[in-house]
Amino acid sequence: MLDIQAEAAPDRRPAIVICAWDADESGWDPVEDLSGVAWNPVGARTIPVAADDPETLAATLEAHLRERGCRALLLVGRTGHGDAFQIQMRAENRVLNGTGRLDDTGPGLARATAPAAEIVQALTDAGLAAAASSESEADAGSYLLYRILSSLPDGTDSPAIGLLRAPETASDAAVQRGVKAAAAAMASHLSPLPRSYGN
Repeated sequence: MLDIQAEAAPDRRPAIVICAWDADESGWDPVEDLSGVAWNPVGARTIPVAADDPETLAATLEAHLRERGCRALLLVGRTGHGDAFQIQMRAENRVLNGTGRLDDTGPGLARATAPAAEIVQALTDAGLAAAASSESEADAGSYLLYRILSSLPDGTDSPAIGLLRAPETASDAAVQRGVKAAAAAMASHLSPLPRSYGN
């Protein structure tokens, strides 16, 4: 006999939004098999967000982060600098084309809140060359990272927000492995949602 009450119980796993911002990026596919169900790390659930123009995407990601159950965001893209996966630890206050400031009154830099050292270790354990980088690349990834970090309200428990860059030469399989390793490392720092969630 089915336990209907158990089936109706709310999912108390915190959510991680995963977004590959480039529409041409084929490396990250959240659905592993024919079931159509997105991959989830242990202790969390994923919310895949498809690529879009940066303005629309920023608004979509900010809306997800305002939801009570969403505790993390992993942006996924490529880098032309080096042959290692990189965790970008900060983003500059720049418009998309890099010619001026995005926010005249905002800080010059915004620091990512994802656990960079743990992500680098997880990538290394997955057999991928990896490093943390303080360099901000002039692309939509850096723009989105700054926009989202600078839009977080003050005085709240900040979600884990990070940007993973795969080398341009990395295969789709390597990108899949890298995204899963990074998301799993982030998930290990997230606590279950309170019992009142969903009530």
